[in-house]
Amino acid sequence: MAELPPPGESVYDLYRRGQELLCSGDYHAAIVPLSRARNLEPTKTSIREALGRALFHAQRYERAAEEFRAVAQASPTNDYALFCLGRAMQLLGRPQEACGPLALASSMQPQREDYRRYRDRARQEAQRRAERAD
Repeated sequence: MAELPPPGESVYDLYRRGQELLCSGDYHAAIVPLSRARNLEPTKTSIREALGRALFHAQRYERAAEEFRAVAQASPTNDYALFCLGRAMQLLGRPQEACGPLALASSMQPQREDYRRYRDRARQEAQRRAERAD
């Protein structure tokens, strides 16, 4: 059975409230309305990206990665979603899995120095781990 929005609130209201909380730095609180909005509209990438941002800032990297992966699958040219997916993988200690999304984001936005920096860090860490495994 599909979840219904709270009485008097639309999906858009939930999204806006989540965005306001996110922008004010109240990441944990933002997760609640954004999760509800995502449950009501799971194909809306704007909602999932905002939820991913809230989860990421709340240091819930596994769940953030799930949201950013869903956004990237629905919109393969979304460099920001790819970048955030890669960063979440890095912070989960999975540099090999971070390399692909970070490389794609960096190739889409070559002027972004931050994208290149994190891509290079993931590659270096993945290489170090591979060398230790040998």
